[in-house]
Amino acid sequence: MPELDPILSILDAVRDRLGDGPVRGLVPGLVVADPRGWTPAGRYADGTALPGLISSAQRRWGTAPHVAAALAWKSYAYWVALPAVLGIAAQLAGAAPGHRLTATGRVPDVSAGNVLIRPHAGPQFVEVGLCRPTVATGHRDLPGYLRERLLDQHLSPVLEGLHGLVHLGRRTLLGSVASGVAHALVRAESAVPGLCDQIGDTLLGALGVADLVEITPGPAVHRHTCCLAFTLPEPKVCRGCCLTPAA
Repeated sequence: MPELDPILSILDAVRDRLGDGPVRGLVPGLVVADPRGWTPAGRYADGTALPGLISSAQRRWGTAPHVAAALAWKSYAYWVALPAVLGIAAQLAGAAPGHRLTATGRVPDVSAGNVLIRPHAGPQFVEVGLCRPTVATGHRDLPGYLRERLLDQHLSPVLEGLHGLVHLGRRTLLGSVASGVAHALVRAESAVPGLCDQIGDTLLGALGVADLVEITPGPAVHRHTCCLAFTLPEPKVCRGCCLTPAA
């Protein structure tokens, strides 16, 4: 699918430099060929699939529903955000000198209507794929397009559904959106040097989460909220957690 070729090239570059871990939650080729066994993300956005997501997370981590939901959400937000951030990275890699954010045509549609989700037994917890290789066309405002498709038309409805089901504050949930986008930027930087410095604040600001995360020199991600992994039966403090000093 030629629409996605630049994004797949960035994906391959990230894999070559950092290994499979940062990208293994995306289906090969990004588009799901056979939707059997996959759940439309719209069912998470309208809330019908969220109880099952929380139950799966409880079985995975053996913890309380709110902690399971927080950890599931952290994974969900990162894997959904990653292809869109890689799309922007692909745009900048092929743009004119200066890496302007005005190039068009390569940011995939990650709205709930174009994403499929399935639970995964691996460390990533969920796997994400697209229904169609739809990319932004004619959009001169990529940060605005990202907010529309990623946040307004996907993650925000899922966030509100989780907030209504378990005792999790919106700030905690938004912190994982910020963390997911920031980590995606840091990983994409391995293929597009300087990406974080040039557009990190712009993208996080467009999503309204710039105060919830910091991209520090390295680059690395330092959260201002916690995903609650420290409450697991075998407590874990993630690298960059607000419970530890920033590097």
